[in-house]
Amino acid sequence: MLANTRRSRSKDGGPVERRSGNAAVASAPLTARPPDRCFSRPPLLPTAGFTLIELLVVITVIAILAGLVAPMVFGHVGDAKISATKAQIELFALALDAYRLDNDYYPSTAQGLQALRTRPEGEPEARNWRGPYLRKEIPNDPWGRPYVYKSPGDSNPMTYDLASYGRDGQPGGENEDADITSWGHTP
Repeated sequence: MLANTRRSRSKDGGPVERRSGNAAVASAPLTARPPDRCFSRPPLLPTAGFTLIELLVVITVIAILAGLVAPMVFGHVGDAKISATKAQIELFALALDAYRLDNDYYPSTAQGLQALRTRPEGEPEARNWRGPYLRKEIPNDPWGRPYVYKSPGDSNPMTYDLASYGRDGQPGGENEDADITSWGHTP
């Protein structure tokens, strides 16, 4: 009957009695492992990754760099808008001069810059309008506001005043808020 007997260990490492058929077979005591090794785990291997401190240091460095670089980048954006405004005013000036050559007058304040795209109504009459004098619609300034056009102008009573009031949209100001004009008083 020993052939039908199996030996195994219980959870605590002691012998277990198994029955095979009708006979009960007692198993002989098995060699027990020392209790400290039965439930011990293998030593942990170092894992790949970053510690919380390392992550915090990296985030702090990135935040400091962003704080130093962002003002320089945004300063260049403001300069680019000022340059774009100056270029648009120069293009309007060329178109206004071509309009004047054809019609003997600049468009009135009421006719506005739209007279460069469509034949204007009202005084002074556009007797020899050969437009459009601009290929595209009249854009707003880079800050999203319409250009200020006045003819005859306050600063230029014989011609016109054309200006953008800058970022703040108000007359006067400094830096990016300063007026950009056709008569040259620019930041």
